Amino acid sequence: MTEAEDVLATAAAWRAAGEQVAIATVTQTWGSSPRPAGSRMAVTAGGRMAGSVSGGCIEGAVAEAAQRTITTGTPQLLEFGITNERAWEVGLACGGRVKVFVEKLS
Repeated sequence: MTEAEDVLATAAAWRAAGEQVAIATVTQTWGSSPRPAGSRMAVTAGGRMAGSVSGGCIEGAVAEAAQRTITTGTPQLLEFGITNERAWEVGLACGGRVKVFVEKLS
C-alpha cells in the first residue's frame, strides 16, 4: 500500500467510526518543496492527522484550513511559498511554492 493509499484508508476508517474528515492534497509544486504533488494529509474535526503535505512547515495552517472546510463544507485551494532570499532562514536551499486542495469527505 502506498503512503497516499494509507492516508485514504485511515480517513475512511475515521469516517466509518463517525468522525468528520477532510483531505488535503498537494496539487502543484514549484522550486523547493519537501513533498511531491499527490501527497495527502487527512484531518478530523477533532484535530487528528495522518499523512503529510509539507514535512511540517505548513501542516498547522493546512490542518486549520481542513477544519474550516469540515465546518463549512466549502473546498479550499491554498497556496504557500517562500522566496529564494528567505529560504535559508527556514532551512531550505532555495525558494518554492506549493498548492494544496482541501475537501471534506462525505
